Formats: sequence, structure tokens, C-alpha cells
Amino acid sequence: MRTNSHSNLKILAFDVFGTVVDWHSGIAREVRALRPTVDGEMFALAWRDGYQPAMRRVMSGELGWTLIDDLHRLILEQILGQFGIADLSESEKHHLNKAWHRLDPWPDVVSGLTRLKSRFTICTLSNGNIGLLADMAKHGGLPWDCILSAEVFRAYKPDPATYLGVAKVFDVTPAEVMLVAAHQDDLAAARACGLQTAYVERSAEFGAAHPKDISPHKDNNWHAQDFLSLADQLGC
Repeated sequence: MRTNSHSNLKILAFDVFGTVVDWHSGIAREVRALRPTVDGEMFALAWRDGYQPAMRRVMSGELGWTLIDDLHRLILEQILGQFGIADLSESEKHHLNKAWHRLDPWPDVVSGLTRLKSRFTICTLSNGNIGLLADMAKHGGLPWDCILSAEVFRAYKPDPATYLGVAKVFDVTPAEVMLVAAHQDDLAAARACGLQTAYVERSAEFGAAHPKDISPHKDNNWHAQDFLSLADQLGC
């Protein structure tokens, strides 16, 4: 681990999907509510598996700038037949696609964010679009000071424009910003831009049957079991 010092920290920017909210359980629950015979856990994984390839189509220029809501819908259309539910009505598809707006936070999140907010400015840094993140915050009672999104910067993480954009928005140096995430690749990209980094363990992000490796990485400034542990470490 790097030397831990939070004396110059001003902004905590949070990855959202998997770090703040439990997308796997939420999506599985929502699809089962529409069609109880569907394997909700596998459906959630399949939908999420399409996420990176869809973003690469935008980043490569194959698609123009596209909101995550719209990418989610494209992926949804691709996997419905795979799970035998291609006959969903348009209203059912629209409702299911908005399930990403209704994801629940992990149990430690609201109390942890509230403590962290007492000392730092807290914001999202997500590839999710602003409307999605705002709905999610309302649904889960997430106390953000500010919602920042790929939509603001018209670039998806790990584009440096996203990480450096946080520092620019708040008129601080990159070293005064820390990315908090449950994904080592996201944190590595943030470090390359000069941000501090904190890894948060979310071993069940992909469901209990697919536990993640949550081993500490030496290059992160902080490693925390959850947001409450991070608040303890940062003196909140």
C-alpha cells in the first residue's frame, strides 16, 4: 500500500455500479418479477457482460456518443431471446431497462457516505448517465453533494477526461481527489491521472456463487472492507 495521508484530500469520487449499489441482486429481482421462470442471476450477469463491449463501440467511434440507458437497452434487446423472453411488451422492456435506476445500495453505504460527507465533498464518478444516477440517489437515499457522470465529460471511464474532469469541476489538483471503487482497473486508471485511490471490498458483486478476489493492491492508498471502514480510516 502507498503511504496513507488524507491531509490534502478534498474530494471523494465514487464509482457506482458494484461499489455503491448491488446491481446483481437488483437486476435478478426485477427480471424475476416480470417472468418468474427466468434465471435472474444468470440474466443479470449476461446483461452486465454486454456493458464493456457496448462502451467500446462508442469509444471506437462505431457508435456516436450514447447514454448508458440507451446502451443498456441495446444489450437488453440482444439477450432477451437467449432467456426465452423476447415476447416482452414494449412497456415491460422499458420498465426492465429502468431497473438500473432502482438498484439498492449495499447496507453500509448510506451511513458510510453520511460520515464521509461530514469531512469531504462526495460525488459520483460513474459511466451511468445523470438521469439514471439521480433516480438511483432518490431511490436509495444517497446523500451526494454532486452527481458527475461520463455524460458530463462525454467520455467513459477509463478515459483520463473523466478522472481529471473531477479535479477541474472542483478546481483542485488531481492529488486532492480520491477515487473510491471496487474495481482495480478503474483505480489504476485514476492513479495514472494522479488521483489517490481507495479499494472497497464487494466480494458478492457478481452474486454469492461468483465471489470476487478482494485482495489488497499495493498501489492503492487505502483498502477498506466497506464505506464504514473507510470512514474510520479517514477519521470521519
